[in-house]
Amino acid sequence: MKNKIISSKLLLLLLLLLPLMSCHGSYLDYTDALTKSILFFEGQRSGYLPQDQRMNWRGHSGLSDGWTVNVDLTGGYYDAGDNVKFNFPMAFTTTLLAWSVIEFGEIMPPAELRNALVAIRWSTDYLLKTVSQPDRIFVQVGDPVLDHNCWERPEDMDTARTVYTVDAPNPASDVAGETAAALAAASIAFRPSDPGYAETLLRTSTRVFDFADKNRGAYSDNLNIRDGVCPYYCDFDGYQDELLWGAAWLRRATQGDNYLSYIQENRQTLGADDNIDEFGWENKHAGLNVLVSKEVLDGTTYSLQSYKSSADSFMCTLIPESSSSHIQYSPGGLIYRPGGSNLQHATTITFLLLVYANYLEKSSQILNCGTISVGPSMLRKIGKRQVDYILGENPKGISYMVGYSNYYPQKIHHRGSTIPSINDHPQVIGCNEGSIYFNSSQPNPNVLVGAIVGGPGEDDVYDDNRDEFRKSEPTTYINAPFVGALAYFAANPNVN
Repeated sequence: MKNKIISSKLLLLLLLLLPLMSCHGSYLDYTDALTKSILFFEGQRSGYLPQDQRMNWRGHSGLSDGWTVNVDLTGGYYDAGDNVKFNFPMAFTTTLLAWSVIEFGEIMPPAELRNALVAIRWSTDYLLKTVSQPDRIFVQVGDPVLDHNCWERPEDMDTARTVYTVDAPNPASDVAGETAAALAAASIAFRPSDPGYAETLLRTSTRVFDFADKNRGAYSDNLNIRDGVCPYYCDFDGYQDELLWGAAWLRRATQGDNYLSYIQENRQTLGADDNIDEFGWENKHAGLNVLVSKEVLDGTTYSLQSYKSSADSFMCTLIPESSSSHIQYSPGGLIYRPGGSNLQHATTITFLLLVYANYLEKSSQILNCGTISVGPSMLRKIGKRQVDYILGENPKGISYMVGYSNYYPQKIHHRGSTIPSINDHPQVIGCNEGSIYFNSSQPNPNVLVGAIVGGPGEDDVYDDNRDEFRKSEPTTYINAPFVGALAYFAANPNVN
């Protein structure tokens, strides 16, 4: 009788745990998450949408972009939950998508590799348009002040589609440098499947980098465009890192000695040793150091050792057991950086961890972080913890990727997702008419599948509230590095 009671209790316990076990399993479906992380970019598209558009609640938008300057500037991506095309973060998004394919494309499912390349090309086709004229770069389309005062679908937008332009000799080293990096990285990604397009990208990249280097300075310092780009994507950290970043990608794409000399000789004057613990749309230092370190770890270019030393130092700051650790983690284990939209830091750092782990493994090297030695497996373990946190293994048990698992943010800060689709409501919903949807307590009617929101802060707290844009707004540059991270774990799900 006693054994039967125990058996009954065990059965009851298993029944209680079964839903949790099933839920836990869904969190580890990295392939599903990879598919959705790429699909998200279709929801951010501007321009004429193709017949194979899968995010079918979206429609054509921004079809007159560029007409005021007699240039076709249709296409590209809206950066987040608004309807502005900010080229600075868009170019960074493109670089990271391309880098994801470069490092992890060979282990992606073939269908997702194709989808990733399509996502990259949607941006590079647009970026090529922005640099189509000599000594000129178009850096933004859309008046952000007017746009942010409206809550309307991109298909309905009637706000000014102002084109922000920088002509030589005025500076735009940051946007031009990042655009050069994006085109160079994309040229590597497309080389196996479309060498002609890859050559066009690379040829344009070299010209754009020359523009960036000759006209040094931040684009946001130009008074004629400053009010349109600041404070949204102002370059607060300086333009120097984008010059090194662009040169480093051109070195990777061409193996040219001129670019090798550039990153060697300009390391100190362009501040390669500054802010080495940051990586994002504004600050490229940590990513630059990881990228350049590959040549050192491959044993081909010892003269770049200082970049590897900085990359090593950055990795050691991420190791809690290291004496040099100073990266803050939330109680639930999420990498935290102040400033809002915290998951942008978690995804970029995770990507760098996995890339550097691969570089170390291929060269059979480890890191010396004070009194401890750190190998590729430890870096991957830290990266996996971030990925799993974002997908649902966190104190709230919520997936911060929309449409993934059964519990995810329902009220994200995103105009197109919030307002009924043109398929369901073909009548125009004007600038002020959309506010009723913004203020609604109901879930968004259109699911922006794959979108990763800004996420929780240092306390792991997240309230599903579209009014808290720093937490509830997705961005392209949160998703882009996560594509690479998910590609790795989809192919290696049992990393511990």
